[in-house]
Amino acid sequence: MKEVPFPGQESAELPMNIWIDDSDSAIDVIDALALSPFATGVQPWSRLASLERVRPDAPLRPPHGRVVRTAQIEDGSESRLICGDGWTLRVIRHRNRAATISVTAISEELARSVLKESLEGAEEPEPETDHVDMGFWWRGSHGGTRSDKPITAQPWQDISGNYSASVRRSLEDLMAVTPADVNGRLILLHGPPGTGKTTLLRTLAKQWQDWCQVDCVLDPERLFDEPGYLMEVAVGYDNDEDEKQRWRLLVLEDCDELISASAKTQTGQGLSRLLNLTDGLLGQGRDVLVAITTNEDLARLHPAVVRPGRCLAQLEVGPLTRDEAVSWLGHADGVGPSGATLAELYALRSGRAVTPSTSAGENTGLYL
Repeated sequence: MKEVPFPGQESAELPMNIWIDDSDSAIDVIDALALSPFATGVQPWSRLASLERVRPDAPLRPPHGRVVRTAQIEDGSESRLICGDGWTLRVIRHRNRAATISVTAISEELARSVLKESLEGAEEPEPETDHVDMGFWWRGSHGGTRSDKPITAQPWQDISGNYSASVRRSLEDLMAVTPADVNGRLILLHGPPGTGKTTLLRTLAKQWQDWCQVDCVLDPERLFDEPGYLMEVAVGYDNDEDEKQRWRLLVLEDCDELISASAKTQTGQGLSRLLNLTDGLLGQGRDVLVAITTNEDLARLHPAVVRPGRCLAQLEVGPLTRDEAVSWLGHADGVGPSGATLAELYALRSGRAVTPSTSAGENTGLYL
């Protein structure tokens, strides 16, 4: 065990020892040195930011900072340790142009200002208007992790023709919802695979982007199995620059086991925690909506999920009728008497034959 003094710091309020052996890399050493002033109390304030689309020439540090350590690995990632008067900065740049910046400082104000100066002008402009920012949550080794990604999303008027007239008006009403219209916290989209439920959620994120942040939970089975993770996601993530707290919509895709009639037996407390998030005490702490997609028939869902008053929207997204499918495709070749799903129509338009297994929704490549 070796006591490692932090560069430029000869004393600390608390001692810190670190282990270094053959399994440690230069990047691990930088991580330890970056953590040292915070752990010892010399710099008790910390701020962290994650970036996407970082400009290749972005310095990611204040101009008066001094680089004291640099480590690179073969995959193109780079880690740097930068010191200034009363602050320490660690910058990790990845090959995919993402970056993580953490700063510790002797005061909260200094930590904020150093981070702000490091981020200024670092990212390229967001993609054009066919994209919207969506958050993605997953449970990592140190708790819940959230990543913000731009996703392709079309305005409702551009995709409304992808849906049958029987549900189109209800979808229009959903797209036009504002905070004042929220009556029920659950959005339930059910229907066969390939009918465009995921596409709807992307468009909903775009239509609601002025007042609602949409976050997709990648591991919903863990979300409702681990109370700590659920609390972390329920409390959510707010940008310090936001003038007011926005609503949030948590997206849970293909959660058949969680909301089926036998959910209480299969998932234990999962169903109860979901209901508590939508209209129980947990849901009252934040303006949170939950959107669930399922391939199950409505009759096979748990009655507590579909009871009146719980759902802001409860919509069956089915295939287009034969006439609607022919109109969408421009011809009748390949369209059966019962119509076609959106996935089948895209397959036909690209020249691929629609097989019986595709019609039954068994081809997982036709997610829409």
